[in-house]
Amino acid sequence: MATGDKGLAGGFNTNVIRAARERINSLIADGKDVRIIAVGRKVRDGLTRLYGNRIIRTFELSEHKVIGMNTAEPIAELVAQEFEAGNADVVTLFYSRFQSVISQVPTPKQLVPAEVDADAPPIDLNGAVYEYEPSEEEILETLLPRNIKTQILAVLLENQASFFGAQMGAMDNATRNAGDLINSLTLQYNRKRQAQITTELIEIIAGAEAL
Repeated sequence: MATGDKGLAGGFNTNVIRAARERINSLIADGKDVRIIAVGRKVRDGLTRLYGNRIIRTFELSEHKVIGMNTAEPIAELVAQEFEAGNADVVTLFYSRFQSVISQVPTPKQLVPAEVDADAPPIDLNGAVYEYEPSEEEILETLLPRNIKTQILAVLLENQASFFGAQMGAMDNATRNAGDLINSLTLQYNRKRQAQITTELIEIIAGAEAL
């Protein structure tokens, strides 16, 4: 599950955690053993109280100045290790899909096993026969880990774009709200100041008439 390491982004982190929590509760209710890899400090903090014993490792994105392949590689390696060891039969990554600057959608993405479109038309080889060199097994041993790594990198980059969009929107709202509050307080101050000046003028005039 991927969130951000920082807050001040509105409901960005909360929305992803809520979507993942619903899936976790559903799997636990079905008798499944759920293991969690937390990508981002906020997801770790948000799930520790309820599922602390299920979190097997946390990756903090702030450790990397720029999100790149070196960020995705250790996550992909852990996913592959858990799958090969038989600790997981399905690996799903929750993240925020970037829809627009003001809209980020919590989305589950199944990494392992790979999802295949059942409606996809079969490939017509036109009678051709292909020989692979090296063997198909060797090719898959190289390509499958790279595929997982690439998918994770794409998700992390999109999640980061969503985080920046949410943070920008939250800061814009905070700035606008602060401006509205300043205007409201300035108006109250001016009204009280005007009332005080009016009262002082009335007292001066009344004192002058008494003389």
